[in-house]
Amino acid sequence: YNALHLALLIGVFAGAAFLVRGQERDQTPAGRKLFQNLCTSCHGENAKGGRGPDLTTGDWRWGRNDDAILKNILQGIPGTAMPPFSISENEGKSIVSYLHSLKNSGPAESLHGDAAAGASLFFGAGKCSQCHMVNGRGGRLGPELSAVHAERSPAELRESIVNPNKSQLRGYEAVEIRLKSGQQIRGARKNEDTFSIQVMDNQEHLHLLLKQDVQEVKTSSKSLMPEPTLAAGDVDNLIAFLRDPLTPAPAGGNWSPSRDLNVTFDRLKNARAEPQNWLTYWGNYEGTHYSPLASITPENVSALTSQWTYQFGAGTNETSPIVVDGLMFVTGPSNNAAALDARTGRQIWQYRRNLPRIASQCTIVSNRGFAILGDRLYMATLDAHLIALDAKTGALLWDTEVADYRKGYSINHAPLALNGKIVVGITAGECAVQGFLDAYDAGTGKQLWRRWTVAQEGDPGRATWSGNSAEFGGAPTWMTGTYDAESDTLFWPVGNPGPDYNGAVREGDNLYSCTVLALEPGTGKVKWYFQFNRHDTHDWDATETPMLIDTRFRGSPRKLLVQANRNAFYYILDRETGKFLAGKPFVHQTWAKGLDDSGHPVVIPGTDPTPEGVYVCPDASGATNWAAPSYDPKANLFFLTVRESCAVYSSRTREPQPGATYTGTGQQADRNVVIAGAIRALDPVTGDMRWNFPIQEGSTAAGVLATGGGVLFAASRDGNLIALNATNGKPLWHYQTGGAMRSSPMSYAVDGRQYVAISANSTLITFALPLPAK
Repeated sequence: YNALHLALLIGVFAGAAFLVRGQERDQTPAGRKLFQNLCTSCHGENAKGGRGPDLTTGDWRWGRNDDAILKNILQGIPGTAMPPFSISENEGKSIVSYLHSLKNSGPAESLHGDAAAGASLFFGAGKCSQCHMVNGRGGRLGPELSAVHAERSPAELRESIVNPNKSQLRGYEAVEIRLKSGQQIRGARKNEDTFSIQVMDNQEHLHLLLKQDVQEVKTSSKSLMPEPTLAAGDVDNLIAFLRDPLTPAPAGGNWSPSRDLNVTFDRLKNARAEPQNWLTYWGNYEGTHYSPLASITPENVSALTSQWTYQFGAGTNETSPIVVDGLMFVTGPSNNAAALDARTGRQIWQYRRNLPRIASQCTIVSNRGFAILGDRLYMATLDAHLIALDAKTGALLWDTEVADYRKGYSINHAPLALNGKIVVGITAGECAVQGFLDAYDAGTGKQLWRRWTVAQEGDPGRATWSGNSAEFGGAPTWMTGTYDAESDTLFWPVGNPGPDYNGAVREGDNLYSCTVLALEPGTGKVKWYFQFNRHDTHDWDATETPMLIDTRFRGSPRKLLVQANRNAFYYILDRETGKFLAGKPFVHQTWAKGLDDSGHPVVIPGTDPTPEGVYVCPDASGATNWAAPSYDPKANLFFLTVRESCAVYSSRTREPQPGATYTGTGQQADRNVVIAGAIRALDPVTGDMRWNFPIQEGSTAAGVLATGGGVLFAASRDGNLIALNATNGKPLWHYQTGGAMRSSPMSYAVDGRQYVAISANSTLITFALPLPAK
């Protein structure tokens, strides 16, 4: 360690909370009054602390800048006693202004350093970047410093650099550990509880330890590096650089993933060879949502018990975790995220995003998960950005705007990581905008290509939109696609045309809405497409999983793409050509006589919405929806969650306005009919039902997981995690989680022990069989 490293490692965060200057002083009196009314019961009359911490020192664990502090006031801090306050944003800012007034920072310091020289020192002779990261470059052992210019004044930075041992930030304390095996570990403590400790050693390797394996833990009041020996001019230059980190850093330094955490494209292609891990949103590129792990069987599943839980905080949680070699990566409802010890659930790092006021009428306020490539995690955000995080620290590496959220765009699905690129779709179905699919360079965040899902000018498909209706055509790409590595083909499902229920304003087939696109991942060029619903008027998005399976079809081996569609039909396509092979309904439906030889529905006249209303089955949420299906290659069965429902659909003409709701009216569910639900097993090559297990109410989001042990795990909307015999559907075990489920179970293993994880409301819960008695 270099002296400067510790100075920055410790000092940057010691008083980060209220160090941003520039709040308007005329807000202080109003903020003082609000503070007295709302905050004194915890923080004391003069903010000196009580049940809550002293707010006058700036030494806060939560809140690194004014935006973060404001978010804490308005939204609370998950996992703490800090509640959200129902006040306006301006009122919250006045409290922040008042808190600034409590800390006398002294006169402003004049800056005399050279930022360019500071950058050279930081990334060169000063060796600061060996432990610290700025704008995606540098080491991990110390805190990430890109935002330090918004957190500390020049005087405070100077104090931190020249007096580095003043304090140590939680998560970066120096620690020495001796294991019972005799191994010595020295590094930064990331987290610790009574039974476990998580440490990053000096080589940036994460150690996830159980206390039962530890002989001794020693903490130190001194950091991991010696006292500074910097000249005054060097300090000035470093401060100038840290206050202006956008100053170009010295060239060089390509992305080289960690040796001990590197999820390569080859690993993703061969995910089945790593059953202990869960490397993609669907578990593998093919979208089978299947775990080969076989420790849990019909004979022992009744012994499953909960192991640990992780609290995300308030919000609708729809995430599916990624697991890599004992590390679990999860996202939360508002684009917060965390890395966890997959064995104990202890948090290693947390990322919190400051979101603007998004167009919530155009999206679901949630997030469904990460993609991983190398040692980087990729998350798409509600404000329509794609971001890259360092998997070991949660540090933000780059942030790319995908679309303007103010127009109604948003993203809540998990991206898909391919060879050097990240593919991500968009929501666009209800707010008078056009959908698309993008690919971005995994290293830099630069856009590589865009494929519009509403046919553009020059595309023959443009003629399938009457007038100028294509300009507002929707066709969102709001669920994660699948990938065939053998043919190098990307499959992405596309949603409804806009407006949803009024087809009169957009006569024609409305390509490429309600379609699966087969694309060249290098260019985005369309290889083939298949449209499930021509001229959809019932909001039956075709965004359900385009699952890829290899099996025998009518006596011959065939490469298939299968999908249980929201419109109530199960489809079987040749995935090399897009040719329709077979299909049939899998629930009760009243809108089509069946499918013709090309796979297109034979629509029953009089089933389109009218101003007076038309009664049709299923309802707009569909016979199934985005809940994960699963394919068991051993049993050769396709499993899914279904809904039996009907609704009255009505329509009227509306004027499109980007960013405003554009649905052409809607549907009213039949309140006299309970939306019956079930878990069903289908023959994958015929669509015939093999067995049926009824559940209380059908879900759009709670899916299923087949496992190598012959157990099918299913999630129900009412909060039950259910284990069924995959062969016959007989119930084996269930657990009431106490929270509504809007995600699907997944499975992984650590040290040979199989776990099952599921999100329920604001909690992630894991289950496993009891450990053998010693």
